[in-house]
Amino acid sequence: MPQPLALVVMGVSGCGKSTVGELLAQELQVDFLDADDLHTPEHKAKMHAGIPLTDADRRPWLATVGAAMKAETDAGRSVVVACSALRRIYRDALREAAAGPVFFVHLHGSRELLESRLGRREGHFMPPTLLDSQLATLEPLEPDEAGVVVDIALSPQAAVDAAVAALPRVR
Repeated sequence: MPQPLALVVMGVSGCGKSTVGELLAQELQVDFLDADDLHTPEHKAKMHAGIPLTDADRRPWLATVGAAMKAETDAGRSVVVACSALRRIYRDALREAAAGPVFFVHLHGSRELLESRLGRREGHFMPPTLLDSQLATLEPLEPDEAGVVVDIALSPQAAVDAAVAALPRVR
């Protein structure tokens, strides 16, 4: 039986983390977790007000997300998690908390496409005005990080197919 794997679908707001993450989880027949659901009400209110979270704000949230990943893999289950994971230190924190293999699917695309998607989105706590701060914070995957970059111009299913094709065969 393969070792359980935590897959983190990452990127800035509007890139399709939740959509692609849910489809990827369905494709792999594993559980899906949206890290946005683990933000505190205070942090959601802060973002809704157009105030970016600080590293200090994110630290306990990342620990909670990592603990949820670890609980799944410790139980012998792989999991797909939608989480911005914009900076290397955030991804390192997730890897450390997960205490097992983590593979990142970085959904990446043009600013124009991101703005278009954010302009159509309703009811989300993250306003389009925070896109600039997210793009400024984003650090691409580094060569030593297990993962793949997927273009958000692809259809959601094509993005899932690209992610599945890049997955390591963990044994």
